[in-house]
Amino acid sequence: MNFKTLPQNIKVRLITSFFNRAASSAVMPFMALYFAQELNKIWAGLFLIFTVMITFAANLIGGYISDRFKRKKVLLITSSLSTLMFLGMTVSLMPKDDWVILFAAAYIGFLITSSLGRPCMQAIIMDSTTPENRRAVYAIDYWQVNLSMAIGAAMGGLFYLHYQKELFMVLSFISFMIVIAYHFWLIDNHTHVQSKSGKNLFLDIIDNYQVALADRQYVKLVLGFTLILSAEFSLNSYIGVRLAENFNPVKIFGFTAQGVHMLSMLNILNMVSVVLLTFFVTKMASRFSNKSVLITGLIIYGTGYAVITAADTWYVLLLFGFVATIGELLYSPVYTTEQANMIPADKRGSYSAFAGAAYNGAELMARFSIILGAYLIPSMMSVYVGLIVTAGTLLLYLALYSKKALVKETGAVKTSY
Repeated sequence: MNFKTLPQNIKVRLITSFFNRAASSAVMPFMALYFAQELNKIWAGLFLIFTVMITFAANLIGGYISDRFKRKKVLLITSSLSTLMFLGMTVSLMPKDDWVILFAAAYIGFLITSSLGRPCMQAIIMDSTTPENRRAVYAIDYWQVNLSMAIGAAMGGLFYLHYQKELFMVLSFISFMIVIAYHFWLIDNHTHVQSKSGKNLFLDIIDNYQVALADRQYVKLVLGFTLILSAEFSLNSYIGVRLAENFNPVKIFGFTAQGVHMLSMLNILNMVSVVLLTFFVTKMASRFSNKSVLITGLIIYGTGYAVITAADTWYVLLLFGFVATIGELLYSPVYTTEQANMIPADKRGSYSAFAGAAYNGAELMARFSIILGAYLIPSMMSVYVGLIVTAGTLLLYLALYSKKALVKETGAVKTSY
């Protein structure tokens, strides 16, 4: 499958998502630094914890409104508001002394509006694809997400410190152009608009997600993915802390690498490998069934992260970091495809938002691993990560390939497509 043959909505999604993620990746990693400098570390930490809670709630509400209103209309409203929030952050940087309160308010507003629109865009991909082409579409999406984040991180690294105002001005313009693209080129194929089931909006939202919670196979899928993703998130949590504290500096090709440098190299290796190898790995994997690719990928992925959790030799870290990335390249597009195939057509926004909780859960588990690592030696933490990924793999297998899952999938295909 090449870009020209993709449905129009998928093209719009890929192009706008590329620029949107590049813009976000250029500034979002620096928010902790900004607030720590303008306020202090304690207030910055409390504020950022608060934003995680706000983002989680907004994501759930976004899934609700995605299934009850025209998705193009929702995207136009949320993306327009996101542009205004970017403008607010830009204006707050203009005075000699930054208007921190305005910046913080606009930042929270941006997180809310972008989270409200995210489930809607995820649902549009499902609306515009079929079970047959989803694996290829999600492989392309996975590749361009990593490429855009790498480009965004490079932009931020080059321009954030000395050209902060100019950077936010450019990002505001990009955000505005995304709204224009949605208006002219996005086609709204969403026909399964749900009606409000009750008079109380709060209770209606709860009832909306009870359907997803009652879907045991889907809950297993989300829980399994949470466990699996926590291993990857531990790279910038427990593994990063361990390397910073315990890694003995070593010369690599004349360069003295410390623990922080090793963490950066692992992250760079991951992004570069994804950008260069996604389509090659996807093409090789297409010869095999989704089931075989998913399980094989997770075994490779789990082995890679289990080793780098305890490794203290630079070439072992890089080798198994690469191994973990290959496993990720194998399992990730298949998981996303199988997840989409499980979702009823009239609940795509809500189910997608519910699945987004896996990222919050994985982040919490990764943070917890720092505390656990204070009591366990690295080899025991390696076993812990291996067990977590194994448990997640088992849950995914039960969710997707058990007898109950196969019966559910047969029914879903008949009713949803």
